[in-house]
Amino acid sequence: MKVLVIGAGGREHCLVWKLGQSPLIEQIFCIPGNGGTARAAKTQNIALDPLNFEALAMFAQMEYLNWTFVGPEQPLAQGIVDYFLAMGMAIIGPTQEGAQIESSKAWAKALMAQAKIPTAQAQVFTELAMAKAQLEHRALWPVVVKADGLALGKGVVIAPDLVSAHAALVQCFALSEQVIIEDFLVGEELSVLALTDGRVIVPLLAAQDHKTIGEGDTGPNTGGMGAFAPVPLATESVMQRVYDQVLVPTLKALQARGIDYRGILYAGLMIDREGQPWVVEFNCRLGDPETQAILPLLATDFAEICQALIDQTLEDIPLTWHAGSSVCVVAVAEGYPGSYPSGDEITGIDRIDGGIQVFQAGTRLDGDMVRTAGGRVLGITGVGNNLREALHLSYTALEKIHFSGMYYRRDIGFRIK
Repeated sequence: MKVLVIGAGGREHCLVWKLGQSPLIEQIFCIPGNGGTARAAKTQNIALDPLNFEALAMFAQMEYLNWTFVGPEQPLAQGIVDYFLAMGMAIIGPTQEGAQIESSKAWAKALMAQAKIPTAQAQVFTELAMAKAQLEHRALWPVVVKADGLALGKGVVIAPDLVSAHAALVQCFALSEQVIIEDFLVGEELSVLALTDGRVIVPLLAAQDHKTIGEGDTGPNTGGMGAFAPVPLATESVMQRVYDQVLVPTLKALQARGIDYRGILYAGLMIDREGQPWVVEFNCRLGDPETQAILPLLATDFAEICQALIDQTLEDIPLTWHAGSSVCVVAVAEGYPGSYPSGDEITGIDRIDGGIQVFQAGTRLDGDMVRTAGGRVLGITGVGNNLREALHLSYTALEKIHFSGMYYRRDIGFRIK
């Protein structure tokens, strides 16, 4: 098979790395790719705009590609799947209507209400003054303020008081025409990424992300500073509740709306003290950096899974997993998630081996040199017999890598260390 992966992050580097292991895969194209995908097995970067659907479809036709896998949310939200399907080409991801489960938090909240999916109480506002007025009478703090649209993980603010909530409203209205104010959920976060072919839905191994920039889960939100899998919190009982109360009802609600949703449904959850899952958010694609922690443990051929998503034969593909634990620690540029420099030389990647994968995200090749080209630069994934061993591998590898201003959290997995 010849296939296309769309995207330029650590998730996409992990995807081409995993697909490259499959005997079914002959060649992988990555658009636009990064410094890591440029050197990945069987992979060639193509310098096209991932939002230029006409050019992408023309390329896919010229190369007689078997299918396309969409990594990031923006092409999905803008309708790349609809475009490819209209051209008669196989592609993995939800249609534009289905992608609203991530691109519009208000739409997702309405869907959850319809399906009676456990989630925080929320109100949607289109005017700043009305949102501020609602907060004046609020008794329970903190409160969560969310921009409605895509915000790359940065459109969510947990406000502890009225002053900070007002500031959050201004920030979120600058990002979106609609803002959601919702109750703060108490518990422990869990990421459940599930595969669906539109007929059945199958969860992958659960992971736990670390979204804030600072250690101890402090500071502003980011796209993700690290993740590990499996998670002790994800007991058989908890995962059964997630399946019965979240995944299946969501798929049925999408079906009831006539949406043929195929690809990934990512449920960002809060698990309370009783083991009850509450949906914080949905995403319509693989998580980043959760993918970099989950896929290294997957034993089933990922290319075979992708074909099953297209053929709607997912129920015939048993998922099997390697024993042990996986940890991905993200190294970011100085200043992230705010403004950050670009073009700094990265050294030490070639010194990494032995149970470690360096998944490149915000990088580019400059001849034989790898340079920074984004906020989240690298994801260092260690796989060991247990979490402690995987953490040791990741952090030992990070000590060998350098770029100017490099920062990473040193407490990934701190809740269960």
